[in-house]
Amino acid sequence: MTQLILASTSPARRLLLSQAGLSFEARQPEVDERNLKNNLTGSDPQTLASTLARAKAISVAKQSPDAIVIGADQVLNCDGKAFDKPETIEAAKQQLERLRGRQHWLETAICCAWKGEAAWHHLGRARLVMRQFSDDFLSRYLDELRLDVLTSVGGYKLEGLGVQLFDVVEGDYFTILGLPLLPLLGFLRSRGAVPS
Repeated sequence: MTQLILASTSPARRLLLSQAGLSFEARQPEVDERNLKNNLTGSDPQTLASTLARAKAISVAKQSPDAIVIGADQVLNCDGKAFDKPETIEAAKQQLERLRGRQHWLETAICCAWKGEAAWHHLGRARLVMRQFSDDFLSRYLDELRLDVLTSVGGYKLEGLGVQLFDVVEGDYFTILGLPLLPLLGFLRSRGAVPS
């Protein structure tokens, strides 16, 4: 069976692949995300997510050309503006205040690379609408999650307390968590990398 490598050290992505029964190795890609994002200033959020996923996959695939390398990236898109993971609790608070009562999209891209080149690509999309939560709720939420709010582009984890921030969630659950798993498994089956 073909070796699988996840070009990410994201605990959420590792957990999703493990729970799906996949054997894989996780490696940190050698991609300067900040520099790449700066070079893509003005790009739409879908292009940004897709470009980052591809760069991560190819970075690791060059070191392991016989493996299928899975790269992924997620961008929060609100009115065409891309949001990054907040870097501080205060930044997370400001971001959640901006998203409060508004709709946004999670653009989640996957790229699988093989022999050092992109072999497959998928872009998943989910629509979410935050409710008009109170300032008190936001303070309690940030106190409870602390640094955990810095680990996702929206400052929330839908699989935990973050679900209480929303009125509407439309789209694939795995896409929201950062890895559109069903299309990925379909591709891996087509390559004989997982049992069919």
